[in-house]
Amino acid sequence: MLVLAADQLSKHFAIQNLPPEQPVHILGDFLIFYLIRNSGAAFSLGEDVTWIFSLALAAVAIAIIWLMITRVRSRAWAIVLGLLLGGVLGNLSDRLLRAPGFGVGHVVDFINTPWMMPAIYNVADMFIVTMMIGVAVLVFTGLRFDGTRESRATAEGARAEEAPAEEASPDAAAPDEAPASADPAKD
Repeated sequence: MLVLAADQLSKHFAIQNLPPEQPVHILGDFLIFYLIRNSGAAFSLGEDVTWIFSLALAAVAIAIIWLMITRVRSRAWAIVLGLLLGGVLGNLSDRLLRAPGFGVGHVVDFINTPWMMPAIYNVADMFIVTMMIGVAVLVFTGLRFDGTRESRATAEGARAEEAPAEEASPDAAAPDEAPASADPAKD
């Protein structure tokens, strides 16, 4: 909930203090505040189907909550998914509660870092992107939801167990032998 609060508070201050659609250079061209209301997704894609983003964000929030309640026992997964949930809820609350109406509200974006990417984003977006990177790191390092690690030996052992099962098949010919023909005249 800390991410949700930080996101909504920063949007409130942006709306109260920034002129709409006019750049305010905070640190030269390194950090610019530029207040917009985004009806679409990243880079304003899908501006005509805002309600789909509302449904998608709600589905993601429900999935994260379900995972955290039923499967997550790892502190690292709990932190990453909790921060991701805060970002998702930040943008979902804009979709549900801001103009022009419920489910089709426009997300308040105001942070621009042109040196990094040509996009205008908000605090929720920062947490969504960084926590998705966090999810990728946890997956690639083999950390499971329950806190155990999938070791390389475990993964290789699972593959090794599959290979002998294929070789032991009664229909498979030994690598040194040619398959026997049912017709002795062909031999």
